[in-house]
Amino acid sequence: MKFLDLAKVYIRSGAGGSGCVSFRREKFIEYGGPDGGDGGRGGDVWIEVVDGLNTLIDFRYQQHFFAKNGQPGMGRQRTGKDGDDIILRVPAGTEVLDEEMETVIADLTEVGQRVRLAKGGNGGFGNLHFKSATNQAPRRANPGQEAVERTIWLRLKLIADAGLLGMPNAGKSTFLAATSNARPKIADYPFTTLHPNLGVVGVDGVEFVVADIPGLIEGASEGRGLGDLFLGHIERCAVLLHLIDGTAEDVVADCNTILTELEAYSDVLFHKPRVTVLNKIDALTDAEIAEKRDALQQAIGAKVWLMSGVAKTGVTEVLRLLRSNIDETKLRQTQKDMKDEEPWRP
Repeated sequence: MKFLDLAKVYIRSGAGGSGCVSFRREKFIEYGGPDGGDGGRGGDVWIEVVDGLNTLIDFRYQQHFFAKNGQPGMGRQRTGKDGDDIILRVPAGTEVLDEEMETVIADLTEVGQRVRLAKGGNGGFGNLHFKSATNQAPRRANPGQEAVERTIWLRLKLIADAGLLGMPNAGKSTFLAATSNARPKIADYPFTTLHPNLGVVGVDGVEFVVADIPGLIEGASEGRGLGDLFLGHIERCAVLLHLIDGTAEDVVADCNTILTELEAYSDVLFHKPRVTVLNKIDALTDAEIAEKRDALQQAIGAKVWLMSGVAKTGVTEVLRLLRSNIDETKLRQTQKDMKDEEPWRP
């Protein structure tokens, strides 16, 4: 399935049905009077979070969503039928933005959440509604309310507990593949990862979700490379894992490039808890590791951890660091522990 995280959608609610002007005409019944019914109500446009979706690809093939109009009222005091609602089904983590992409209309993060985007028009009153002692034969009826039409943007931000950050070929996808059952594409050239990947990792009997996004380069905030739009997928993360390629010539410059692009994108994202790791230490000598680690620690003013995703050196320590920054309520027990606690019963 192709990954799509941004879609433009046109929606329109249903218009209300018109009221009816009608009079009762039956043999042997004198003074029949008005009996025009009210118009039916137009359908609403709803958006709902459903389970089993992780992309907005469905909205690439259908961009227009129109609810049904209400039917007009009829004689013999018959009210018109209400228009059917229409529901946009999206994955958890979807944001609804206005046409200018400046105002957030709704932020849907949990399965089952449901928001009305456009309200259907009310039906008009029939002439029966206007009957009174002084106006016993009204010949007027109200038209139904008009439909609400608007253009919105749907933007998907993946739900993850930890996010991977780094330059292209920093080893983010290798780390995800080594710690989870996810199988992202891995190669020895930049921009191997073209769309975000999710993986469930486990450590010390608990599990949490890690998001891998395409790498950043200098000028990503200005549109270079794949840009920085994918950073939206780690905005919901509790902690960021900043991987630095230990085989790079200038690890400090690579680190500063990522931090600069992160700050240019969002000050909130820049100040999230962050674990900095020098990766690919299996390809370095002890002297090179010590030199590059000291240079990084001096540049960022924080501890730098050592890891090799390929050799799985230091991976468990890094996972424990990530876990310590995630709320306990968001951690899940591993399937093995759950089976031990609750054995199967016939």
